[in-house]
Amino acid sequence: MSADFSDPLWPRFWSDVPESDRAPMREVLAELLGRGVLLGDEGGGRDLFLLARDHYRTHLEDYLAPLALELIVDDEHSILQARPRTESCLLLGRFDKDETLVLLALWRLYDDERGNGLQEAVVITVDGLWAALKVYFDKIEPPEKSHIETLLARFRRHRLIRTAKPEGMTQLGEMQIEILPSLARAIPFESIEAWQSRVDTYQPQRSSEEAPV
Repeated sequence: MSADFSDPLWPRFWSDVPESDRAPMREVLAELLGRGVLLGDEGGGRDLFLLARDHYRTHLEDYLAPLALELIVDDEHSILQARPRTESCLLLGRFDKDETLVLLALWRLYDDERGNGLQEAVVITVDGLWAALKVYFDKIEPPEKSHIETLLARFRRHRLIRTAKPEGMTQLGEMQIEILPSLARAIPFESIEAWQSRVDTYQPQRSSEEAPV
């Protein structure tokens, strides 16, 4: 039996991948399956992104296909993303109510900024996010700022956002949040109307006494 087929850590259908590329490809798959996203614009992620994009794109597409995951290659932002096909994927993440509210707010903030074409990177503060939650979900109390930090940590692990503490920061509200394009793709809406429909499901229904005449 050849060396290619004797390695228990390597699939037989990828026997054409040379030994030198196998460890990096394991890292690529670990990021895509563990976090959903590989960021190729920083650190060692750049080499992994280029290797996957330039040499193993079809390998990854074929690997992810049985899991109903679509490989997205975002050249503009140097991102690889494994996006679930919602109609058939069994690996969809689950978010509680507070997480969903924050995700919906982040999606709208990102969409508005990108729609205006004012800047390439969309960066807001925790204060800005909290204020947006008060506007978008005006009939319910938004998560407390201290809880938002916990929610953001999960989104950061899944490469949906980055956070940074500016020099001299004294309050949590000053922390900066960069909303990555991977977030918009992870919860895609075809239109603002579709987004608003989802938002409305979290707003309390008005009683008949409150309904307009």
